[in-house]
Amino acid sequence: MRRRMSESAMKTLNVEYAIIGAGTAGLGAYSKISRKTDSLVMIQDGPYGTTCARVGCMPSKLMITAADCAHHLNTSEFFGVTATGRVDGRKVFERLRRERDNRFVANNLRYVDKIPAHHKLEGRARFIGPGRLRVSESVEVNAKKFILACGSRPAISEVFEPVMARVLTSDTVFELEDLPRSIAVIGTGIIALELGQALHRLGVETTIFGRSGRINALTHPAMQQQALDLLGAELDIYPVGRVVCTREDVEGAWIEYEQSNGQRLTRMFDRVLVATGRTPNVDRLGMEHTGVEVTESGAVTFDPQTMRCSDLPIFIAGDVTDHLPLWHEAFDEGRIAADNALSFPNPVPATRRPPLMVAFTDPQIATIGQSFRQLEGQEIVIGDLPFTSPRHVVWNKVQGRIQVYLDAKTGVILGAELLGYKAEHLAHLLALAITHGMTAEQVLSMPVYHPSAEELLRDVLIDARDKCRRYAAENMSH
Repeated sequence: MRRRMSESAMKTLNVEYAIIGAGTAGLGAYSKISRKTDSLVMIQDGPYGTTCARVGCMPSKLMITAADCAHHLNTSEFFGVTATGRVDGRKVFERLRRERDNRFVANNLRYVDKIPAHHKLEGRARFIGPGRLRVSESVEVNAKKFILACGSRPAISEVFEPVMARVLTSDTVFELEDLPRSIAVIGTGIIALELGQALHRLGVETTIFGRSGRINALTHPAMQQQALDLLGAELDIYPVGRVVCTREDVEGAWIEYEQSNGQRLTRMFDRVLVATGRTPNVDRLGMEHTGVEVTESGAVTFDPQTMRCSDLPIFIAGDVTDHLPLWHEAFDEGRIAADNALSFPNPVPATRRPPLMVAFTDPQIATIGQSFRQLEGQEIVIGDLPFTSPRHVVWNKVQGRIQVYLDAKTGVILGAELLGYKAEHLAHLLALAITHGMTAEQVLSMPVYHPSAEELLRDVLIDARDKCRRYAAENMSH
């Protein structure tokens, strides 16, 4: 057994700033701080390359694009085009990894390679006291200010321990050599739905097991139900229930699932993709040695305008916050944390961008600004239309719905929820309008080409504007 390194033999590093994590948030923080001082170190546990490039946004979209290509072939007869195709799973994954590694990860690594060697330290960091970190039992880092940007990891329930040899997560699914014959997808969040639908369209026998019955981030009951209906028409989904137990034999992984009505079903799968959320890596940092306030669930308490934890010179950013696990939010938070570390002890509250989320399912799901749940009970009007613009008719993609929420008195656009083809583009236009505090009337002054998907946005804003006018007329009469 190797003896623990003595305290006297341990290397000590004294810096003003220590950044834990070299992902999107950590690199965003580093780019700001490194322009002001050379007294910093960025500590990375595991390979460089960011969650987005290695196991998140980019490889998932590469898989989804392959799946969409197969789906277009299988549905082309509607347009009078007869097409046949065969999915080669090995080539799908070879192309995915080639593009991921040689393009997206490589671009990130080129940036990391340019960072001076004395600014980089590899190993797992853990607090051993206020202002003190130990990194992989060999280095002690003493710093005045810290930025926690150490990301998250897939959460896997103990119920899957008997079948762990067949379990995949979003961190491992892209390393498959070939497509499995069948797969159980656990969860109905963004990752579960995106990857589950992609695997189904690539020819994998796919079953999705949910827990709460909620589909993604949609909050209006009608939007929720329509999303479940549309996705359920294509996919084998059990939306509400729980995995009771699992077991493995030579045939595969057996899943026993209890539905909300008490009925149980047992099925066997080649693989199990667990996509029930991610666990922030803050639990590995030894936060009990810092004085930072932690909730009962283990989450760190912080100010989202400054990213500061308690009243200490400790800041947090990115997926480790378990707040808004999105690439652009992680980048913003890294820079906000850096600004406030640099200005400590004088906080500089940041104006956060309107929330924007897109799920690349088919139909796509998007939310912008304030959700229906957040606005419920306030004086709002709802512009509400199906996805039936002339352009969507041409595409044969008329499934879905768009809701836009306006302040009933002013007509200012507050938020929106979308379910439909090309929703990502309409969502960005709405995000632009919300960012600049625009009213429906102001957006309607923009020219809209015919036929285009943007006609749907124009029509739903007309619907909302007219409801605002009726609201005003009714209140005047009273």
